[in-house]
This record gives sequence, structure tokens and C-alpha cells, in this order.
Amino acid sequence: MTTSQSRPPNPAPSHAARARSFNAAAAQYAANRPSYPSALLDAVEEEAGRPLAGARVVDVGAGTGIATALLYARGADVVAVEPGEGMAAQFHATLPDVPVVRGNGNALPLADGTADFITYAQAWHWTDTAHSVPEALRVLRPGGALALWWNTSALDVEWIADASARISRFFGIDASTEQSKGRTDRTDLADPSGRLRFSRREVRWSRRVPLDTHLANISSHSAFLVTPEDRRTAFLAEERGHLLKVFPDGVVEETYDVLLLVSLNS
Repeated sequence: MTTSQSRPPNPAPSHAARARSFNAAAAQYAANRPSYPSALLDAVEEEAGRPLAGARVVDVGAGTGIATALLYARGADVVAVEPGEGMAAQFHATLPDVPVVRGNGNALPLADGTADFITYAQAWHWTDTAHSVPEALRVLRPGGALALWWNTSALDVEWIADASARISRFFGIDASTEQSKGRTDRTDLADPSGRLRFSRREVRWSRRVPLDTHLANISSHSAFLVTPEDRRTAFLAEERGHLLKVFPDGVVEETYDVLLLVSLNS
């Protein structure tokens, strides 16, 4: 019997195609993606040595505004930067009082020395660091902070490790290599030029969500969005079966380690 995991993966889509894929799925993204714990923003403030309240914050690659909403609630003066039309439209519908401008981290549409913080939530890896690093340094004020963070899967949780392995097999990748790259090498990958000095923190948190939300979260990632619908649907049906054995009540506890990198503009 041929399953979604035993069929060979399609050729890998381009980086640009994966980045564009979010626009058609903006509502799905907004409704199902995880947010971040308050402890993460506490850590950002501790590493930066100043509060977010009253600070001028530029949230780049803001997407639908998941992180922006938290920064705004902290009392920050936030402007969002988002390249995608669909994502920016969803952002405006969710946060009508927060300005969002079209642009990306490789060419920030902002004046020199105007930001106390520049933040990237799940977005720095979409930039070209040869451009995004000097752009961040240009826009940050002296002493300002560049904060990058990612929700990463807590692979020491057995069911998460098993699910990650199934996803890796589906896409024909090595799960251990991908997780190692994400969790240990990303400090170097964040700035290959070595111009930035990053401090590193991790914050663990979890959320309990219906199984449908969990599956919609999975399928809102770019790798799934650019996968042919029949293969994606077959995989998610199989995954539902696997997870119902672990969570028979249909409520999934997702556990994340947020990887935070902060660099000060000296």
C-alpha cells in the first residue's frame, strides 16, 4: 500500500516561491499559528537592557501581526514591515491601529537611526544577511537592539519527535540535521559576516489546542503550502490518525522552545 510518506517528494520549490506562499494562506496562518509567551518579551527586555514600553520598535516580516500584537500590548510604539500583500491585508484587519508598510529586511523603508528595537519573529531566515545585517545597523539607534526569535519544536517530547520524524520522511530530509542546524548553528547563520554579537536564550512554553488547529498550524508552513494538495491532504489524514492515538480526546499539547538571539548596536 502506498502512503503519503512512501511516495517520493516533489522537487524542492524555490526559496522565493515558499516565501510567496503565505499570502494565499494568511487567514489560516493568523488563526492557527502559535503566539509567544510573555517570558520571551521579558527576555528581550533583559538582553536589551531597556523596556519595550515607549520604545520605537520595527517588527520586520510581521506577517499577520502575531508578534506585533504582543509588542503593541507591551506599550511599544510599533511600525510593522511586511512584503506580502495577503499577509499585510490580514495584518491590517487584525491590528487596524498599528501602521504596516510594505517592504522587507533587505531594504528597510525607514530612516537612519530611528529604531530602539528591530524584531524578527520567524522571519530573519527569509532575508539575505548580506543586506539585512547592514540595514538593521543603519536603522537602529546607538544602543538599539536587534532581536530574532523562532518557535522550535521541543524534540525531547516523545510525540513531537515522532511527528517531526514523519514530516521529515514526507519531505525526504534528515530531521536530526535540520534540528541541529536550527538550534546550534543559527547563531552563526544569523550573521555570517560576524558584524553582530548575539546573546542567546531559550524559553520553553506550551499551548493546548484542538487537533484541527494543530493540523492547520502544520499545514500553514511554507513547505506544506507549496506541496500539491493531494499529497498534503493525504499526509494530514494519516497524521490525524497517529495523533488521535496519543491524544484520544482530540486536544493536542504543543510544546515549543523559543530560540531568541539579541544583538546590541554598539
